[in-house]
Amino acid sequence: MKLHLIKKETIERYIVDNARSRPSLTEFLEKLKYTNWEKPTDMKDTFTAVDLLGKSSNRVVFSIGGNNYRMICKYAFGDKQVHLFICWIGTHAEYTAICDEQLQYSISNY
Repeated sequence: MKLHLIKKETIERYIVDNARSRPSLTEFLEKLKYTNWEKPTDMKDTFTAVDLLGKSSNRVVFSIGGNNYRMICKYAFGDKQVHLFICWIGTHAEYTAICDEQLQYSISNY
């Protein structure tokens, strides 16, 4: 199924604020253009560094740029599209802090 990324502008804004992330996040966006996911585990075919979160959260964590950046997204598989909602983007260190507070299941900054 085709992917509908909600909100791509979030990534673009993050790149402006964090110029070093540009190559990694640009590559991430390019890969998303060619995805064909039928089920959540298909995300691992596109990105090798993916963690599907439990607790029926429908959330996934992408490790981007050699694990320098993390992105938490919520996903919904529909009849014709996969919707990927960006909830949070940050550095690996910032993600570790979120995990320490157990916010990875509920955070939604965007």
